[in-house]
Amino acid sequence: MKKFLIGSILCVMTSITFAQEKNKKITFEVDGICEMCKMRIEKAALGVKGVKYAVWDIPSHQLSLIIDERKTNSMIIKTALVEVGHDTKELKATEEAYLKVHPCCRYRDSTVVKEMH
Repeated sequence: MKKFLIGSILCVMTSITFAQEKNKKITFEVDGICEMCKMRIEKAALGVKGVKYAVWDIPSHQLSLIIDERKTNSMIIKTALVEVGHDTKELKATEEAYLKVHPCCRYRDSTVVKEMH
């Protein structure tokens, strides 16, 4: 009986450990300028299955995420971001997607960036 109890406890502990490993914190840079960009970036990230948390910091351009690694990865999320017009280091939005963002959100345009700062 003692061996059974110890075996059961080890099995439960192993299951808990594996369950905890599914969630991962990741951070990467996403180009944008303002609150509208923030809302668009976070909405696109949260729209990806497996993304549990997404917050984009305007000054640092860092997108902080908690993801379920069994359902998604950073490249899937980056693909969703470029589809709504925001560049990452690895992927660039198409000109068509970029031009769909509000004119004040056009981070590639140096005149818009200067006006925001």
